[in-house]
Amino acid sequence: MHSLERIGRYRLERPLGTGAFATVWLAHDPELQAPVAVKVLAENWSHRLDVRDRFLSEARLLRRAGSSRVVQVYDIGELPDGRPYFVMEYADGGTLAELLRDGPLPVPDALALTAQAARAAAALHEAGIVHRDIKPTNVLLHTAPDGTRRVLLADLGLAKSLAQGSALTLAAGSAGYRPPEQAEPGAGIDERADVYSLGAVGYELVTGSVPGPPGKVVPPARLRPGLGDDVARALLR
Repeated sequence: MHSLERIGRYRLERPLGTGAFATVWLAHDPELQAPVAVKVLAENWSHRLDVRDRFLSEARLLRRAGSSRVVQVYDIGELPDGRPYFVMEYADGGTLAELLRDGPLPVPDALALTAQAARAAAALHEAGIVHRDIKPTNVLLHTAPDGTRRVLLADLGLAKSLAQGSALTLAAGSAGYRPPEQAEPGAGIDERADVYSLGAVGYELVTGSVPGPPGKVVPPARLRPGLGDDVARALLR
């Protein structure tokens, strides 16, 4: 992408991450006097109407969720070159994937964060949205005023409305976190796909490893000696 210093009123500070379709920037909002995240569609996809629609759909679904457990969208706009962007809440605590770089978490922390992620997914489901790509990189952490960590679900680029049943039949998700049926085009997907993904995230937070396919999952107690039987059973449920 061309060098950018400002988008609308937002002063760009540094890129937070770049994916196949977009770059997310840390920016400063002079009106809110606060950091925000700005997601910009990549130049090489800007003329693909289907990709553009999918990008804008993510912003709309985030807005529709209307939950403090899901990243909030503050603004949406278009660059002079026609690329759309949207402005989101900034999560200053990074992602679960970044936490995992130092290895598995203390079990109480892992369970607490998984429970928060589950409540965030439930908020999406109540709004009629299936995320379809819950994984550590899409679970953000925000530091509350009291110093505690609050989980935020992000990246609804693969999410779909349950009202659009036909749109839920495309293969989507990330290997290791999606249920087997989600890898098959034509398979109907509902909230249970997100529940499976949450279990995989919890397993990884406790063991430090992504679970294998069904039937080949290593018992978590083997990877985390001393793990309680109740926790081990819950992770495999």
